[in-house]
Order: sequence, then structure tokens, then C-alpha cells
Amino acid sequence: MAHIPVLLTEALDALAVRPDGVYVDGTFGRGGHSRGLLARLGANGRLIALDRDPSAIAAGQAITDERFTLVHARFAELAEVLDELGVTAVDGVLLDIGVSSPQLDDAERGMSFRQDAPLDMRMDTSRGETVAQWLARADEADIREVIRDYGEERFASAIAKAIVAARSERPVDTTYQLAQIVASAVRTREAGQHPATRSFQALRIFINKELEELSLVLPQALAVLKPSGRLAVICFHSLEDRIVKRFMADQANPPQPPRGLPLRADQLPRPTMTLIARIRAGSEEVAANPRARSATLRVAEKAA
Repeated sequence: MAHIPVLLTEALDALAVRPDGVYVDGTFGRGGHSRGLLARLGANGRLIALDRDPSAIAAGQAITDERFTLVHARFAELAEVLDELGVTAVDGVLLDIGVSSPQLDDAERGMSFRQDAPLDMRMDTSRGETVAQWLARADEADIREVIRDYGEERFASAIAKAIVAARSERPVDTTYQLAQIVASAVRTREAGQHPATRSFQALRIFINKELEELSLVLPQALAVLKPSGRLAVICFHSLEDRIVKRFMADQANPPQPPRGLPLRADQLPRPTMTLIARIRAGSEEVAANPRARSATLRVAEKAA
């Protein structure tokens, strides 16, 4: 299945793209948002894109635009990448915090229980530990904690026990095997949802440190934005969206000192961002691309 960029027009509109501006697409994926940005940039504009997935980097080689630079890096390395490129400030940063359709649909990536495959789940297949390797060494408490905290799974304890029991017989190293183990431990599940959905999601988020990466990139994006530059973030998971929402809210409404302190107005904390929008995918987009159903776009502008 081809990857369809979610909230494409809304994200580009929210960034208020300047033809001569410098922009960052921190999550290139298959380039849908990047191509949209390039179409709105003029001859003097510039786009820098990052992605940790070697397959995404390979796909990006098809874009032969002099205004475009693609770097194999995690988006949490944003500040380092821009520094190496000699870029000190940008007009906008776009982050699409989701798994691309090719990542889900490629059986060899092991991110889906719909096809049997090695239990990998890494976004960057060139480095790091696979889910199978982690499950082989993790203790029951750690497995329970990951599935509970990252998957919001109420049967996390039973699932962790089942995994530990199963691996004593043979390694848990394929997607079908894990899905069957989880299904045997989950007593009930929401209609239409596979019993392993939350566990697979939790393990993918954990093995790729997705929440930690997001928490690291947000302050870097704010720091590199020019005054009135915009940050647009698309999230598909409540835990990710909560991080973005709190970050933007904290920047827009910084904590104030207790009343009565002898401080001048210019000594009080000032907002560093202004909240611009919260946008959800419309019914037409959801009908055309069901994966847009859970998408939330949040936009904030750096204070002038």
C-alpha cells in the first residue's frame, strides 16, 4: 500500500509557507509532506528532511531538487544536523509522528501481526536491538511495564506472564507467535480490534524510544525557529499527542511566580509560543485513508 500523507493541505497551510523560507520535515517517510513543501517553496527556498529509516532515505533519492537536503538521522538529532549543515534558524518545522504505510505493510519489518515475519519493529534497521532480542532478555516486570505504559493495556500482567512462559519453551521471535501468545492472555477486547493491537503498539513505541525522541525534538525545534516561525506536529497516539499538547501549552502559558513578589513586568516569564490550531482529519480524508482517523495536528508559532 502506498503511503498517503495525512493532513497534507492542513499542515502546509498551518506552516504558512514563505516561498523563500527554510523548512524542516523531521519525518520524511515516503516524502508526501516534503513534496508538498517543495511545491510551495520558490527558487530561493530550502527544505531539509530527516528520517531514521534507511528505506525512507533510499526512497528519497528520487527527489533531485537542489533546494532539498535529506539526512539519515533521528529527528531528535535535529539541532546537530542543522548545525552540521550551517543552518542557524528556520521558518518552520513539520513532524509527522506516525508509522508509514510501507513500514506497516512490509512484513520483514515485523511491525504488524497481519503477516508472519521476524519480530523486529525497528524503524532504523541498521542499528539497535529488535523486539525479539529484547523479549529474550527482559524480565517479566519490565515486559509488563512496557505493555501497560506504552500500550495502555489493562491485561499487561497476564500478557507478560504468557510471554515469559512461552519463551521458556522456545524463543518468541515471530509476529504470529507473539500475536497468538497475547491473544491467549487477553480475555476481552474492543469490537473490531485484534487482541494484540495494544501490545504490538507498545513494543514498537518502546523499542524505537518514540516518546523520548519526541520529548527531545520539541525544545530543539523551538530553539531553531525564527520569531513567528511555526511548529506543526501530527500525532496518531494519545501518549504522543499529550506530550505535544503539554509542551506547547507550557510555552504559551509559562508558570508565573507567586503573587506579591517584588518583580517588575519585564521580569515575569513571557510566553515563547502562541497556540495556533488543533486540527483533526475530516470525514472525506478518513474515508479515503482510514489511518487518518486518529490523527491530530497541533500548530504553534514562536513568539516574535
